Formats: sequence, C-alpha cells, structure tokens
Amino acid sequence: MGILDALRGTTKQVQPKLDALFAMPSAAVTLELQAGLVTSGEAGVCWKPPSGQAPADVQAEVTTLLDMGDDDPNSPSLRSVEDDLGFRWLIVEGANLDDLVTHVHQVNTLLCEHGWGPQLLCSVFGFVPAEGADQSATKSYLIYLYKRGTFYPFCPTAESKRDNEAELRLKATIGSDLPMESDLSRWMALWGLPVT
Repeated sequence: MGILDALRGTTKQVQPKLDALFAMPSAAVTLELQAGLVTSGEAGVCWKPPSGQAPADVQAEVTTLLDMGDDDPNSPSLRSVEDDLGFRWLIVEGANLDDLVTHVHQVNTLLCEHGWGPQLLCSVFGFVPAEGADQSATKSYLIYLYKRGTFYPFCPTAESKRDNEAELRLKATIGSDLPMESDLSRWMALWGLPVT
C-alpha cells in the first residue's frame, strides 16, 4: 500500500505469489529422505467465491476456465468440493508431485488471469508415510498461503487436534527448501480437508 492509499483510506488487493510453488519437488525429496513422507497424490486449491454470485454460476465459470482438455492423457483429474464454511476447493489428483505442482500452478494462474486472484486463499499438498517409514511419520499437509508466498505444515492427529511438535519438526526439516511462514499465528488449522 502506498502513502496516498493510506491517506485516502483505500487499500489495494494483495495479489497471489505463485512462483514459490515450484520449490515443492525439492522439498518433497527432503521430506521423503528425512521424514519418511511421500505425496498422497492429491493437492487442493481453495478460494472464497465472490459474494452475490450463485454457487452454480461460480462452478460453471470455473469449470469453463479450467477446461484443460480431457482428451490429453496427461490432463489432471479435477473435482470440485464445497466445505462446511462455504469455501470452494478444486482437488487435483495425480500420482506424480511434479505434475501436481504444475497443475496447481496452472489452476491458480488461470483463476488469477480471469480476476479471481483476490479470492484465492491457499493450496494444500497431502503427504502420507512412505512404505517402511518409522512411526514418527504421520499424515501431514503443506499449506501454501498465496498472498504471503509462504508454506507451513499442518499435522492433524484426530478431529480438531493437531501435533504442533510434528509441525515444528517438519518446518525445521524443510525450512531451507521452502519459504516457510515465520509467523506461527498464521499456521491455521484446516479441519476436514478434502485433500487426502
């Protein structure tokens, strides 16, 4: 925000920072080697639909924007979900993390190019224990905050419970691979994630 904006009492919408997503594959290698975690094969893009627009209209518009060509065998599998709080999720499914990152970036870029940037909230990448991993490896998520361009780990253990110690260990493990969110108050718990 500039000084004139402050004097007038206006603010600019913060635009998403998407390029940090491409650091995910190197962080995934570190996660597998040091934490025993591998991709779950799913990632999600979350946004808040604009107020005043019917959910069916929003879904039709997003589906049209994201028509990536179903005839392409490398095309992502996409499904749309609405959570309990009214947020919309586009779930990208695929076994390869490189492809997931590419498709999540593509989804975000398309939404931004068509004016949906201010509605973008986060991207979520699921991770599960690798075969033969020790007991400290538990289901985890890396959450990307668009407007900050940072990641944070989220390790739910049960309904409405999280493992803060595991989250801090993951931050320490991948902190040099990803831009990690330093403000722990922004490490929001996302209960009931539609991403596995």
